[in-house]
Amino acid sequence: MVLLDLDGTLIERGQPVPGAARAVVELRRAGHTVRIFTNTDSQSEATLVDRIRRLGIPVALGEIFTPVIAAREILAATPGSRVLVLADRAVRDELAAHRSPDAGPPTHVVVGDCRETLSYPALDAAFRAVRAGAELLALQRGRYFRAADGDHVDTGAIVAAIEFAAGKPARVLGKPSQDFLRLAAQSAPADLLWVVGDDGTTDIPMAITAGATSVQVRTGKYLDQQATEALPRPTHTINSIADLPALLPPP
Repeated sequence: MVLLDLDGTLIERGQPVPGAARAVVELRRAGHTVRIFTNTDSQSEATLVDRIRRLGIPVALGEIFTPVIAAREILAATPGSRVLVLADRAVRDELAAHRSPDAGPPTHVVVGDCRETLSYPALDAAFRAVRAGAELLALQRGRYFRAADGDHVDTGAIVAAIEFAAGKPARVLGKPSQDFLRLAAQSAPADLLWVVGDDGTTDIPMAITAGATSVQVRTGKYLDQQATEALPRPTHTINSIADLPALLPPP
């Protein structure tokens, strides 16, 4: 199985990386199972699939995995879960089955992209719930994300504020969580798993810890991180996703 990161690997600042669509097609034609896994925590699965398709990259429902899907699965497997969601509407709707404000105090606080709804009362409610005993679930904890108009503060900064105030660490559901990798890989053995991404702080260490083959692309956050951070060495480094089909052996 090949797990492909989205932003920075297949897409760069809102546009497809040159050759990305053809690479996905070639991988599938060669017999590889391809799945896109991403820390995107602002959209529903259907909306995200539509966004990727509009950029010309072939993907279907069930071929993408996000922290929002991971949260949904984890909460569904937790009897009696009641969640307070600090995130925008799309994520709140995805987790609506577990939002029961009148059924008792929250058992979980889920923090995701909340750029459209963040306020002091909402942040304070999340802090108070965590301090009262709710488990803090971070959809991801990226420091910043890249967009067409530049870089922006990411979910990790909000998570860090709640952790600091409540004195309790978050359980991270997205990259670089090993739980996230296992759920995305659908039980594929590590020695048959290829993880491809641009982020040396999430994609690559997650793959290395799992014993999977790691491939870093020189797009996305690659240049930023090479200049500022000492990062683990991937199994392979390629210029872009367009070079991936030639690297992988037949399945």
